[in-house]
Amino acid sequence: MMSRSKPRQLSADAFLAIVRTAEALQRGAVELFRDYDLSPAQYNVLRILRGAGSAGATCSEVAGSLIQHDPDVTRLLDRLDTRGLIERSRDATDRRIVRTKITKAGTALLAELDEPVASLHARQFGHVSDKRLGELVALLGETRAGNS
Repeated sequence: MMSRSKPRQLSADAFLAIVRTAEALQRGAVELFRDYDLSPAQYNVLRILRGAGSAGATCSEVAGSLIQHDPDVTRLLDRLDTRGLIERSRDATDRRIVRTKITKAGTALLAELDEPVASLHARQFGHVSDKRLGELVALLGETRAGNS
């Protein structure tokens, strides 16, 4: 008979493995983006805005799409705006809404980063088969679904 502490210990081990792995993967991204004077959160915002297309996105839409929660999305956008990587404007139909769009400079920076990011992911996951990566993605999705 399995003791009650065994499943609890396995859950703790899984949690620690995920956190340690996330930290190791994140460290690689931080180092890569540092060379471009970007944080991972800023890179994520640029990707979100590139995906939003010409319509752009509101601050709340950007916040809702972030990989990691950031309580101060406005400051994050301010930094990107100061660098000329994004632009913000009031919505034509509702002046209360501010839309944020990626600029040509922001798009160019992302294009420059596409290959280095793909290479980073290849180094991080290249030793794992596609089948196992698919299983990992499914397991992590299942875990997130149980916690939302």
